[in-house]
Amino acid sequence: MKKVVLVIVGILVLLVAVSGCGYNGLVKLDEDVKTKWAQVETQYQRRSDLIPNLVSTVKGAAKFEQGTLTQVIEARSKASQITIDPDKLTEENMQKYQAAQGQLSQALGKLMVLTENYPELKATQQFSELSAQLEGTENRITVARKDFNESVQIYNTKVRSFPNNLTAGIFGFSQKAAFKADAGAQNAPKVEF
Repeated sequence: MKKVVLVIVGILVLLVAVSGCGYNGLVKLDEDVKTKWAQVETQYQRRSDLIPNLVSTVKGAAKFEQGTLTQVIEARSKASQITIDPDKLTEENMQKYQAAQGQLSQALGKLMVLTENYPELKATQQFSELSAQLEGTENRITVARKDFNESVQIYNTKVRSFPNNLTAGIFGFSQKAAFKADAGAQNAPKVEF
């Protein structure tokens, strides 16, 4: 009888030790995902902060297509309103966030293409600097999204792997959604002159 109790206690201690290690590992990976998400948001915020200066520069230097400027301003406003709590990185929330950021990217792309028609605008130092900063920010966004996706993949693998999936289920760790390619991204863009 004493031996059976010792075996049961030993098994329980072993399960708690394994579960504790799994729990701590999940917490660490969850915090890494949250940190990477904060980096993504930081880069999108940087882009959003550059837009008013870019719009002002374009407005001041050219009689520009007002509709395009309005699209950029409205897309920035919509994109700025959508935020995601890092604990709620669900597929649905990520799709909403990505859609808003995608609309802003499209509006900015259209703005940059239309500036090609204004050589005096492209020649200004302020526009050149803002364009370079915007391009650099787009690259930073790409890197931040890649790092975030890698972090989510590691986290999701741990959440789904045995015996961590048991610990994850007990303590409420669930899979997180990653960035996906925008709809139509597999198609080459249509260039018209």
